[in-house]
Amino acid sequence: MAGQRLGLKQVDDGIWHVSFMHYDLGYIDLEQRTLQTIDNPFGT
Repeated sequence: MAGQRLGLKQVDDGIWHVSFMHYDLGYIDLEQRTLQTIDNPFGT
């Protein structure tokens, strides 16, 4: 996905939802400085 645009949407104070096209990839927590991924967003 290098060079591609990602979607970011703030869902709570310091918590951002990350998506690519219509796939949910995970959440960024700015306070904890972590990325919580969603298990296999592209399916089987």
